[in-house]
Amino acid sequence: MGRKYFGTDGIRGRVGQYPITPDFMLKLGWAAGMAFRRQGKCRILIGKDTRISGYMFESALQAGLSAAGADVLLLGPMPTPAIAYLTRTFHAEAGIVISASHNPHYDNGIKFFSSRGTKLPDEVELMIEELLDAEMSVVDSEQLGKASRINDAAGRYIEFCKSSVPTTTDLAGLKVVLDCAHGATYKIAPNVFRELGAQVVTIAAQPDGLNINAGVGSTHVSALQRAVIDEGADLGIAFDGDGDRVMMVDHTGTVVDGDELLFIIALDLKERGLLEGGVVGTLMSNLGLELALSAEAIPFVRANVGDRYVMAEMHSRGWQLGGESSGHIVCGQHVTTGDAIIAALQVVLALRRSGQSLAMARQAWQKCPQVLINVKLKGGKDPMSSPEVASACDRITGLMEGRGRVLLRKSGTEPLVRVMVEGEDAGRVHAYAKELASIVEKNCA
Repeated sequence: MGRKYFGTDGIRGRVGQYPITPDFMLKLGWAAGMAFRRQGKCRILIGKDTRISGYMFESALQAGLSAAGADVLLLGPMPTPAIAYLTRTFHAEAGIVISASHNPHYDNGIKFFSSRGTKLPDEVELMIEELLDAEMSVVDSEQLGKASRINDAAGRYIEFCKSSVPTTTDLAGLKVVLDCAHGATYKIAPNVFRELGAQVVTIAAQPDGLNINAGVGSTHVSALQRAVIDEGADLGIAFDGDGDRVMMVDHTGTVVDGDELLFIIALDLKERGLLEGGVVGTLMSNLGLELALSAEAIPFVRANVGDRYVMAEMHSRGWQLGGESSGHIVCGQHVTTGDAIIAALQVVLALRRSGQSLAMARQAWQKCPQVLINVKLKGGKDPMSSPEVASACDRITGLMEGRGRVLLRKSGTEPLVRVMVEGEDAGRVHAYAKELASIVEKNCA
């Protein structure tokens, strides 16, 4: 059964354009309240990032939940993984995040967490969608839900982040620049690192409702690169707007992405005998990561792009570590979802244990050249089902003799086919990508 509203990561879009409107959020709150209340009285947490529309949608969701008879606990601006954690610790039936992650301020969205701090099961999302098409009703006055605010939410989460490292941890002597993207980590991340003893310099930690992710954060690291060099810092850490993605910068200003951070964490866990199973990446994880993990006898599998699929693969295998090149890293021994602060702490602790700088650690393996070409679909044939395209993919894959790969993927948001070729020889990779893109384009006509 197809979904009408939910995508792979909740509901997201432009503020003011359906369904990211106050009236839809009112109905969504009611539908969620009715779905979770079928098991009796329930409590639902609401947290948000710092974008201005969060105020409006928080009120609308609260009203809808109350109308359905659900009690609401308001967290205010909090990282997405914090809401997952607090949903578990408060034994709430669900958590709601108002955020569009790394998108600009004019977008917003809704994500749900189950009582276990995980993505909602498919059947619950479908139940909410079914209720969205039903007529809204209001419970009797004595059954209306109440709302209250959790004033110590930030403090609780700060202590949780600190508990993910040994109590003996002392980051004295470490100078770190934190780029908070003017988002949900702006208070929490600096406090976590300061309380662990690090010297902290912050940038992009003055949210005004409109500047979230604006030229800063994990998708725009140039400001962090400049700050690390200007401050003479040991490293820099960039979060995205809702705090579930992390990228880092070494002392030379070089960007260290999610694949490289994942390897550092995996190697540290293996050396301490704590790596359960292997590592889950995605179809877009660099081939160099796969080869480097193989050299360390660490199993590696690829899931579809999206943290939902990474976590599903981790769960099915009983593994504890997975992530994406974009910096969405799940440290399953600590958390139930991607958590930028927790992942950053694991990297920093791995560096302290090994005595290496981030610049040294990232040189443990080399990325394979990767060329991505977007081919526009013209409304004709589907190139993904073309025998000529399939034959070309097989031929090019064979020519790389197990030291390269080909990936064709339709965009989920645009009329494009993404043609990706990756291998050890940059010249051959570029040539193969251009050749394959040309064949794909010909088969679109």
